[in-house]
Amino acid sequence: MSEHWNQVYAAKGDDEVSWFEAEPSTSLELLDVLGVTPAESLIDVGGGRATLVDRLHERGFADLSVLDLSSEALAQVRARPGLTEVATIAADVTRWRPERHYDVWHDRAVLHFVTPEKVEHYARVLREALAPTGAVVIGVFSPDGPESCSGLAVTRYGADDLVQLLGDGFRVIDQRRVVHVTPWQSAQSFQWIAARRHEA
Repeated sequence: MSEHWNQVYAAKGDDEVSWFEAEPSTSLELLDVLGVTPAESLIDVGGGRATLVDRLHERGFADLSVLDLSSEALAQVRARPGLTEVATIAADVTRWRPERHYDVWHDRAVLHFVTPEKVEHYARVLREALAPTGAVVIGVFSPDGPESCSGLAVTRYGADDLVQLLGDGFRVIDQRRVVHVTPWQSAQSFQWIAARRHEA
């Protein structure tokens, strides 16, 4: 699968991939709703070459990580101004074994690529990686969103599905449906959730 994404990122520019957004507005809004501060660590799961880490760096965040299947995308991130210190992790999130805790788990448009038989692996890794009172922001294709993306089948989620995925120990702070407009003006419906983990 990493070969697939390396080819995508090597061959296509930002305006040639459906998930591109010039500004990660919803992600930033939900991080603000959760009260996330620059003192906290954040991992952008499946971040590819998205600009979220750029905007957080501009806000003063220093402990930033990007995990992605594509080493090509990660190399492009590291080459951008100010991002040489961003930690990059080339891995499949469902197989990854985190070596530390993160205060914030952010995932825009990765979970819907995780096949149903691996969803519990994703949830386990999220719980292992997240600090005891950490925050979660997930954006995924909603039930009326696309059925495929980049030539791959996807799984669509409603708000209740995401709550169930997180399981006990999380308090939902915000949830919203947002329409993403692709570079070629196609509308894609996303379900977002923002939650805080709480200690038992």
